[in-house]
Amino acid sequence: MASSSSGESVPAAGGAQKHMLFRFCLYGFLKNQQYYEPFLILVFREKGLSFLDIGLLVGFREVCVILFEIPSGAAADLYGRRRSMILSMAAYIASFVIFAFSTTIPVLFGAMFCFAIGEAFRTGTHKAMIFDWLRFQGRTNERTKIYGYTRSWSKLGSAVSVLIAAGLVFYSGRYTSIFWFCIIPYLLNIINFLGYPKALDGACTSNFSLKVVTVMLVKTLRQALGDRPLRRLLGESFCFEGMFNVAKDYLQPVLRQAALALPVLTALADKRRAALLVGVVYFLLHLLSSQASRHSHRVVERWGGEEQAARFLWYLDWAIYASLVPLLLLRWNTVTIPVFICLSILQNFWRPLLMARLDSHSSPEQGATILSIESQAKSLGTMVLAPLLGWTVDQTAAGGGDRNFWPVATAGLVLASLVLVTGRLGKRPAA
Repeated sequence: MASSSSGESVPAAGGAQKHMLFRFCLYGFLKNQQYYEPFLILVFREKGLSFLDIGLLVGFREVCVILFEIPSGAAADLYGRRRSMILSMAAYIASFVIFAFSTTIPVLFGAMFCFAIGEAFRTGTHKAMIFDWLRFQGRTNERTKIYGYTRSWSKLGSAVSVLIAAGLVFYSGRYTSIFWFCIIPYLLNIINFLGYPKALDGACTSNFSLKVVTVMLVKTLRQALGDRPLRRLLGESFCFEGMFNVAKDYLQPVLRQAALALPVLTALADKRRAALLVGVVYFLLHLLSSQASRHSHRVVERWGGEEQAARFLWYLDWAIYASLVPLLLLRWNTVTIPVFICLSILQNFWRPLLMARLDSHSSPEQGATILSIESQAKSLGTMVLAPLLGWTVDQTAAGGGDRNFWPVATAGLVLASLVLVTGRLGKRPAA
């Protein structure tokens, strides 16, 4: 995995470096074998949930992530990042089992709780391990490039998972059963973590102490909230990542509407037709997203710096949401689908850039905690927006017709406008 499809190679001085880069990429590839992901809203709809119910479930998940996010990051920094990642994979596996069995909303909340524990102990932790490895190798100037490269393999994993998921749904005619198949790659990832060197655990202590975790947490929170550029970056994450987390899943019902309107394959059942279209679109989406992530550093090079590149991407974000408002309102699904794909591609240019900017504002010993705070900001945005937009979308069907998803694009447009009018992005004040 040391070279890109464009012929550009990721520098590696020796076999040990290539070995770790392979493990980082393997983690992302296996982690993104989320066969439920392109069908998640359709899974919930299959179980009889309204969009408000779905929004409440997503909001609950994000509340739990917020509650455990920063303490889990501090615990990972203090007691071992590998242990944190293994615990994360185990919690995900538990959630998959419950999702597969669940038939009632209370049980689904239990599944979401386990999933949130997996998210909380994962987000920020693995990124901190990558950035620590770059420090050990003297390659911190390659943060955007290396993280973008490893993330590109995550997106390739997503592309492969979409094909597998579409095949499983087409064969079974059901969405829910795909949760069982997610367990295998997550077990393989636990084995992968056992091969990580102990040096990537961070400067951890041997004995657990709630007091030490609390002190670490308070210290890092003060740094995050007291540093104006860092505070700005957290606000950007709230608006960009929180909004994207909500908006991206609304592609699924749009695709289902488009599939049912197709004049071909009418002999197939609705779910099988939807599975075919979802498989094709999401496969293309993840392949393009992989390339965007891998080449995100080129945006920085093109615009002469991280902050200039960030502002350019915010303008693109605004333009995409502005175009989605009339497209969704008029139900022009054939045009809406490519615009949703563009939104996902943009997010994959954006994410490595945001991670590099955050890492430049944090110390090595607080790396996982700072990145967990960012993930918490993202979760807060999702928590607030998911139920609100779910309820709003349900109201668009008050007359008995199909729901319209224009409120989602409107929210994205408002948030992008807010960021653009509130000044220069995350720039350190002059000394």
